[in-house]
Amino acid sequence: MNTISYRNNDTRQHFAVLDGLRGVAALSVVIFHFMEIIFTDWTKNFIGHGFLAVDFFFCLSGFVIGYAYDNRMEKLGITEFFKARVIRLHPLVVVGSFLGLLTFLFDPFSTAASGYSLGRIIILFISSLLLIPFPVMEDRAFNLFGLNAPSWSLFWEYIANILYAFIFCRLSRKYLTGLFIIATIVLFYVSYTTGSLMGGWSGATFWEGGARIFYSFLAGLLVYRSSWIIKNKLGFIVSAILLFLAFIMPFISISWITETLVVFLYFPFLVALGAGTDVTEGIKKCCNLIGKISYPLYMTHYGALWIFGNYYNTYKPTGNQLVLIVAISVMLLVLIAYLVMIWIDQPLRKYLQKRWLDTETTNL
Repeated sequence: MNTISYRNNDTRQHFAVLDGLRGVAALSVVIFHFMEIIFTDWTKNFIGHGFLAVDFFFCLSGFVIGYAYDNRMEKLGITEFFKARVIRLHPLVVVGSFLGLLTFLFDPFSTAASGYSLGRIIILFISSLLLIPFPVMEDRAFNLFGLNAPSWSLFWEYIANILYAFIFCRLSRKYLTGLFIIATIVLFYVSYTTGSLMGGWSGATFWEGGARIFYSFLAGLLVYRSSWIIKNKLGFIVSAILLFLAFIMPFISISWITETLVVFLYFPFLVALGAGTDVTEGIKKCCNLIGKISYPLYMTHYGALWIFGNYYNTYKPTGNQLVLIVAISVMLLVLIAYLVMIWIDQPLRKYLQKRWLDTETTNL
């Protein structure tokens, strides 16, 4: 997940609507995570396909990385590229790990932490800090990262960045298209054999995450390299509605097909639309803000979800009380993400950029 400010040669372009769509996707993930606790039957969850927001993130990431670095990798060098990516991504991996640890140890509605030895908790925490998959927490469905579940997609984001630096950035569009075709076949195969595209977050579904990012990252990269930017006047609101429709589409007997088609065609199309639409200065500022909050929100919200889940299973709130709890919780999580952004993430990244980077790099 990247804030979309790029520098190519001496010009800078800002795709404000894509920033805004990232924010919509992040907020949708948060709401989806609340709803999947309340509705264990996904077919009754109004935002039951919210998990597809991750595939949108992956597609957008391919576009972002291609636009930001395709013309600069040779001059920048692999070392500087990785330093820039670690500075952009990893501070919030660390913050999310600390929040995950605190909410695990001090959850007022669960005593699960007492069943873990100090050594096991330390290993869980270190693996979370270093993004080393460690799916051993049975009480947390064997998440790859039990202390901060969303880190699974950051693990695959790093893999995609590594592949880009060593392989993708060197390939012509012809060979990249060949890989894209392979990735498409893999995506459809995984969706068909598993019946869904929700995998990747647990030990049992580990490689499904690879299939999801392999396709979507390459799709986003090809959107950029093929100049598939569709000029339009839809603006942010219509673009946001079009994105949100993917998350609230109903489940059917062949949902694996509809999910795959959304990832295969619809998300690259939305990226092309978002990159090609323009908005007023006021909307640009709004999109910029929610785009900046999106990554902190994504990486800091899940500890609270475990607490909510334990509270919900204990007290079973219903009706207006439940609606109020969820609404207030979502607003508080957005506020926490904003505070983390301005007090921790942005100052730390500025410090690391000054200390670590040898060449001028973009705020990615």
